Amino acid sequence: MISRRILRIKILQLLYAYYKSSGSSINKAEKELFFSIQKTYDLYHYLLLLIIDIADYALTRIDIAKNKKIPTWEDLNPNTKFVENKLILQLRSNRELNEYLKSNKLSWVNYPELIRNLFNKIRESEHYKEYMNNSNRTYEEDKKLISDIYVKDISVFEPLYQNLEEQSIYWNDEVEFVISIILRTIKNFKEAEVESGIIPPLFKNEEDIKYAKRLFRKAILNREEYRKLIKQYAKNWEIERIAFFDILILQTAIAEFIEFTSIPTKVTFNEYLEIAKFYSTDKSSIFINGLLDKIVSHLKDNNMIKKSGRGLVGENE
Repeated sequence: MISRRILRIKILQLLYAYYKSSGSSINKAEKELFFSIQKTYDLYHYLLLLIIDIADYALTRIDIAKNKKIPTWEDLNPNTKFVENKLILQLRSNRELNEYLKSNKLSWVNYPELIRNLFNKIRESEHYKEYMNNSNRTYEEDKKLISDIYVKDISVFEPLYQNLEEQSIYWNDEVEFVISIILRTIKNFKEAEVESGIIPPLFKNEEDIKYAKRLFRKAILNREEYRKLIKQYAKNWEIERIAFFDILILQTAIAEFIEFTSIPTKVTFNEYLEIAKFYSTDKSSIFINGLLDKIVSHLKDNNMIKKSGRGLVGENE
């Protein structure tokens, strides 16, 4: 589930925390890194639960309306299309999801106002009205509605971001990424699946775990060597004047260039440049782009970048 880009961002964030904290050991910082990664997985399950709780709230409204002293015809004959949405029913009965939520004590029970306000927003949306007014009930339409809700309602609901930030410092910038994984999960669900579904594992494979550990440690252990290289090519810049996070981006990129023979140089270059664009200023990304270009040339000239594997022919030239 966790992409290499997210791992790079997590590593940069924990490197920042490591250098800014006094007395932190590499082992302790590494544990914090993997705890942070685990919190992303928590958020994935937590946001899957959110659509179930929204449907539960909608069902409660239906039950309350039916039990009015003088119910209307609409109260007694409600449109149950949303609360009977097949994908929501699948998520509700999914063993993997339920076991994870239970074991990690994830629940929206303390935030009824957020659930209510989010449902009211969804109920007023055009995609919801169109879905509810369509007499057809197909599985693909059910999936599409839930995808639309995540993209058009949940992802732009500012109170949700405020709520999550209050719950965990690890969830500040992760909602959009997690929703993109949820959309992929929804796409992979099949109508025949009832009690089990395609809930992705935290790591794609063992290699990603090794990648995160090695990159994090190498970026720390070879700090002085990498920073000398940065200083060497940062002409007209005193290294103390370069934004600290920009230095960490450069430092981590150099570690990846050197240490990972199977990752193409271009992939590493582009990944850290994209991260710089998002987490630094426009000037920073331009500066990092120019500096990384010079550093890559230096590393290749000194035979410090050695790539091997499928599709990497010519990388060492």
